[in-house]
Amino acid sequence: MRRPYPLVFALLVPLVFVHATYQPSFTVRGATAYVSDAAVLAIGVLGLLAGRELGFAPLRRARAVWIASAAFLAIVFTWTLVGYVVTDGYPLADNLLTALKLAEYALLALATPLVFRTEASTRPLLLAVTLWSTIATIVAALQFLGVVDEFEGRRPGQREPSFLGIHDLAALSGAALAIGLLGLALRRPERLHALALAAGGLGVVLSGATAALPGVVAAAFAAWLIGRRRALALAAVAVGVVVGVVALRTLDTRPLLDALGIERSHAPATDPEASWQQRGALAYIGGRIFLDHPLTGVGWQGAERRYGPYLDDARARFPDLPERALPSPAHEWGVQNAYVQAAADLGIVGLGAFLALFLVPLRVAWRAGSAGALPILWLLVAMGVWIGIGLVAGIPLVGLTWLSIGLAAAAAAWR
Repeated sequence: MRRPYPLVFALLVPLVFVHATYQPSFTVRGATAYVSDAAVLAIGVLGLLAGRELGFAPLRRARAVWIASAAFLAIVFTWTLVGYVVTDGYPLADNLLTALKLAEYALLALATPLVFRTEASTRPLLLAVTLWSTIATIVAALQFLGVVDEFEGRRPGQREPSFLGIHDLAALSGAALAIGLLGLALRRPERLHALALAAGGLGVVLSGATAALPGVVAAAFAAWLIGRRRALALAAVAVGVVVGVVALRTLDTRPLLDALGIERSHAPATDPEASWQQRGALAYIGGRIFLDHPLTGVGWQGAERRYGPYLDDARARFPDLPERALPSPAHEWGVQNAYVQAAADLGIVGLGAFLALFLVPLRVAWRAGSAGALPILWLLVAMGVWIGIGLVAGIPLVGLTWLSIGLAAAAAAWR
């Protein structure tokens, strides 16, 4: 009898890939729970049920993955206490909640190898990711054309968040694109792969997330390494996505909107050059925090409050950057680069643990051969998107990260 675990898992996954703005929620004593939290917990219970029925042996096949994951989470919780000691006004309760939510999403990784016992059983998951990415891309396209609103109203002709957010749309779209890339590389052409290529590629372009591009290019190259076929087709897809994102971020879309008869109701949200300068300034501040606290860091999420001593130097280094683009009590931008933030918050040990969170599953998946192809590509996509966003718990990108880690562990069991 075919067990329902993979199908139920796949039906729950789209709920993880929705921005908090569009989710029902309730708050108890300052802690807010969303539908995505319920979905993650349900997936955790599903993994437990599958383990009780079918056994927990798949978890033992990837001990290195669990050690790396547990080490990172242990450092996050420990450095939350460090932040309380070394940073004045450190919001201990709030940051403990974010650390708990990060650990909650790790249930996705634990449940994945318990639910998906064979590579073939992942078919419902691939279908769910592709279809949800297609819907997200359609919504983003309608936002681009000025048909529907996004978070800040109707702003056609610019990068769009769909119902996820800029970087989370890039993450979901990149995951779908990876499914299509594997279809090309492994000569498994199906309608699913064609849809994944189209929806995923266009979704990444509409997100305008330049941080996703290294992950997309790396995923295309990895697909070729795994399949050793269709190098030109894989390169064409990657180049097309890169050109599309760069064009959306740099070219004036007003002539296109005028030709389509679309009224541009708002000015662009950000100037591309100013946006890149802001990211450079925020990364510079994060780097300075790390250099001043290389061993201990300033505590989990602590870099958001330790920018003051470095603002004058940042102004001098980035003289053309508007004052509102720099962090302040009114604009707590954060570092907006997960790797720099990991170093600033958690020190050199925490940065190493954060990198191991990706590199260890990558190695495990690579050793699994073609069975590990999908988690390899998903991990590379996630690593790229993390370049453009800080360590935020409870967002769809976190979900993709833990799903990828779980699939790497599952691939080890399949081997």
